[in-house]
Amino acid sequence: MQSRLTSCLPLIAALCLAGFGAAPALACNPDDCRGLSAEELARDKAEIERLNREQLRHVRARDAEYVRGWQARRDHAQALTDYEHSRADYERRMAQWREAVRRCEAGEYRYCAG
Repeated sequence: MQSRLTSCLPLIAALCLAGFGAAPALACNPDDCRGLSAEELARDKAEIERLNREQLRHVRARDAEYVRGWQARRDHAQALTDYEHSRADYERRMAQWREAVRRCEAGEYRYCAG
């Protein structure tokens, strides 16, 4: 049982690493490559380079989407701040108007808009 688990450790480690981010694919294990011809090694290398380029495109696209999301979040936060400031200004002006109306109705006619 232990030898089967030991032989699976590289696979388990690779699966764990694959879940934590993009890493360049590596060439075959030198011990496993001894029997391969130069053509097979070149094909293996070309496939690994293709996979690395594909993964790089994927990561760049994902990161670009993250940037758009972060920018939208910042824009939304700024819009909320702007709204809060304009709402506070509106409330301040309305309080001044209400006070002027109250004073006008109380007989302080200089507060009555003409």
